[in-house]
Amino acid sequence: MRARAVTVFSYAVLILGVVPMVFPFVWMVLTSLKPFREIFSLSLVPSEPTLANYVLLFSRTMFPRWFFNSLLVGGITVASVLVFDSLVGYTLAKLPFPGKRIVFVLILSTLFVPTEMLVLPWYQMSAQYGWLDTYWGILFPGLMTAFGVFLMRQAFSTLPDELLDAGRIDGLSEFGLFWRVALPLVKPSLSALAILTFIGNWNAYLWPLIVTESQAMYTLPVGISLFSGEVGAQWNLITAASTVAVVPMLIVFIIFQRQILEGVVRAGLK
Repeated sequence: MRARAVTVFSYAVLILGVVPMVFPFVWMVLTSLKPFREIFSLSLVPSEPTLANYVLLFSRTMFPRWFFNSLLVGGITVASVLVFDSLVGYTLAKLPFPGKRIVFVLILSTLFVPTEMLVLPWYQMSAQYGWLDTYWGILFPGLMTAFGVFLMRQAFSTLPDELLDAGRIDGLSEFGLFWRVALPLVKPSLSALAILTFIGNWNAYLWPLIVTESQAMYTLPVGISLFSGEVGAQWNLITAASTVAVVPMLIVFIIFQRQILEGVVRAGLK
C-alpha cells in the first residue's frame, strides 16, 4: 500500500512538472492555427482552425531559405564534429604520447570560456578573411567542439586495450583499428554527439546573428526574430515558424532519445 502511494505521488509530481513545460508548446501550436483576428483571444483552442498562417509563412517570407540554411549548417557541422572529434578522442584515449593529459585538460578548459567572450575574435577573423555573410563564417566555430572530444574520449576509454592489441597483431594499421574496430563499438556515443550537435546548431542564434548581414543568409532563429518589428510582433508568423522549427527537433529527440541517453551514460561511467 505504501509503495503504491509513493508511486502515485511520484506520478503526480511528474505531471505537475510536465504541465508548465508542455503548455507553452501547446499554446504555440494552437495559436499558429488561429486566424489573425483571434491571436489575442482568451480562448486557447481556435474557433476556426486554419493553415493560412503556414501558407503565408512559406509563400510570402524567406522561411524556406532560412530552413535550408539551418539544415545545411547543421548537417555539415555534424559531419565535421563526428570525424574530427572522434579522431581526437581516440588519439587521447588510446595512443600514448608525451603531454597527453595536459592536452586533454587544455581542451576541457575551453568549456569554461563563455561563448560571448569568443564572439569578438571570431568576428575579427571572419572580417579579416572575408567570411562575413557566408556559410563558412557561420560554420567554422562549430566544426570541432571540446564537448565532443570529451564525449568521444570517454567512450573510447571504455574499450579494452586487448581488443586493439589483437587487431595490431592481425596487421591492422592504427587508422584501421580506429575505423574498423573502435568506431563501430561506440555508435551510441556517436549518435548522441550527432543529435546534440545538430540541435545546438539548429537553435544557435547569437553567432549567426552577428556574422550574417543579408536575409538570404539568416538561419531559422535569426530569421524568425525578424517577425518581431517596431510596428509590433507578427504573432501569427512567429508561432507558425516556431512550430515548424521545433517539430523536426522534437521528432528527432523522440526517435533517438535512447541513443542520446545511452551515449551520455556510457561516457559518464568511465
